[in-house]
Amino acid sequence: MSENGTAGCGCGCTPTRAQALALGTAPAPRDVPAGTPAGSAENGSGPSAASATGVARHRIEQAHVPAGTFVMGDSSGDRNRGDGETPRHEVAISAFDIDATTVTNDDFARFVEDTGYVTEAESFGFSAVFHLAISAPPGDIMGPASGVPWWAGVKGAHWRRPGGRDSSIEGIGDHPVTHVSWNDAQAYCAWAGRRLPTEAEWEYASRGGLEGAKYPWGDEEPDTGGDLEHGGWRANIWQGDFPRANTLEDGCLTTAPVRAFSRNGYGLWQSVGNVWEWCEDVFHPATYRRGTTAAQRALVTDPVGPEDGPSRVLRGGSYLCHISYCNRYRNSARSQNTPDSSMGNAGFRTASLRKADA
Repeated sequence: MSENGTAGCGCGCTPTRAQALALGTAPAPRDVPAGTPAGSAENGSGPSAASATGVARHRIEQAHVPAGTFVMGDSSGDRNRGDGETPRHEVAISAFDIDATTVTNDDFARFVEDTGYVTEAESFGFSAVFHLAISAPPGDIMGPASGVPWWAGVKGAHWRRPGGRDSSIEGIGDHPVTHVSWNDAQAYCAWAGRRLPTEAEWEYASRGGLEGAKYPWGDEEPDTGGDLEHGGWRANIWQGDFPRANTLEDGCLTTAPVRAFSRNGYGLWQSVGNVWEWCEDVFHPATYRRGTTAAQRALVTDPVGPEDGPSRVLRGGSYLCHISYCNRYRNSARSQNTPDSSMGNAGFRTASLRKADA
């Protein structure tokens, strides 16, 4: 990641669409632009009028996050250079509800079936897949992503085909939907009568009421004291030698069911690990250093990030995070990607509308 706010994570957490394309040849784009309700590429369904309200459409359990203040930013000293996790600063957050889990494949399928929405990965004809998760004919593999060779652009990879055309989501309906861009997440939110959380809301919710804690469960490392069914791990992250060999100590090569491991103090499942989560905010590494007065810098209320920029915030880390290469499976860790990028380790959860928007 660069220090000037340019898009893309330098550690290769989430490659941009441009990186995934850099060493390959793009397939011909679909006739239908991304984001239009023009029928699924695979089920042929078209848009349909929905009689249910957005609240009824969105079936994910809600976690209530009470109003309060917290100190935002890294307190552990494990911050990544250039991510902008400091200076620590006090933030006031209004009460809101947030999804207890990320949006699942089944949840997203209901949205697509109701609207015929075409994701950007489907429209562009490819998406980024981790090299050990590819399930596609050799001719579909566009080559290693520029600067992050453990990723490849794969033709035909999208939310229904997360590893490529030889894969499917059969049997993993309760796993987080992946290969969804920030723009795709916004489309789901519009349908559901929801919004993406701001990154301040996300961090506050992830902390679960534990002030200054490194992780949602406290300061204990992820490989200690976790669920026995997951080898004692507390989160779905990488075990072994990244990116060559995963020992699968937690039982997961890629995504886990959204209700695996344990909830935090506010009732959120897996806010760290499993998949990166899109947030509403524009990313900039100097966000926490901004403020025109001392009072504004001392206490910020419901911040929403910069007004514009090339990339959007991602939070929480993913199943590819490892202490040796990307330790962003922490409450305060930040990353970014362009809003049209999609990859096999990023999804989203939604938040309730603000009173002014409801």
